[in-house]
Amino acid sequence: MRTTRVTAAALAVAAALTLSACGDGGSKASSVADVNAPAKTKAATVLDRPFQKPDLVLTDTTGKPWSLREQTKGKPTLIYFGYTNCPDVCPLTMSNIAVARKALPKADQENLRVVFVTTDPERDTPESLGTWLKAQDPSFVGLTGDFKTIQAGAFKLGIGIDPAKKEADGSIVSMHGAQVIAFSPKSDEGYVLYGENATVDDYTKDLPKIIKGENP
Repeated sequence: MRTTRVTAAALAVAAALTLSACGDGGSKASSVADVNAPAKTKAATVLDRPFQKPDLVLTDTTGKPWSLREQTKGKPTLIYFGYTNCPDVCPLTMSNIAVARKALPKADQENLRVVFVTTDPERDTPESLGTWLKAQDPSFVGLTGDFKTIQAGAFKLGIGIDPAKKEADGSIVSMHGAQVIAFSPKSDEGYVLYGENATVDDYTKDLPKIIKGENP
């Protein structure tokens, strides 16, 4: 598998401009293409200038405060911003990661942190988020909270998100970046990015290296 290298600054601009439209109520999802985004044939993008982990404190699925920095310190971590009513990209992404995680040795499975942050906190309550993630993988962490706080945290990782809005046909659409950011257990920095084209095989091949803080 091939990888690419780009600077975090350049990627932040490209990623923030590349949003996926996820809808429900019968609407079809579409994507906004950006010519500066990483080529879709390359799953992993290794960043020359990694992202600093946001000081993001939200609410987990048990209703308790959860600090991204504190809870994932020194742990290999994947973070994704999406929402449970998404009909395609979000569940597929989490499913791919769940399948790949199960292929890891038991100790590595327990060490890996997978964090799903909702972009639709009005509908994704701790309870509903917990139920949805349990069907994907009970080990996954689900976070919700104030939308502006979530939006600011995502932006620090070059991921753009917009508030969910109701369309004329009654469907609700959320625009959000579909990137998965991998954080190294060595530096606690976001050093690898995956786009929505990443497959189960991509994650299965790369996670053993992510676990060790190595480049995929």
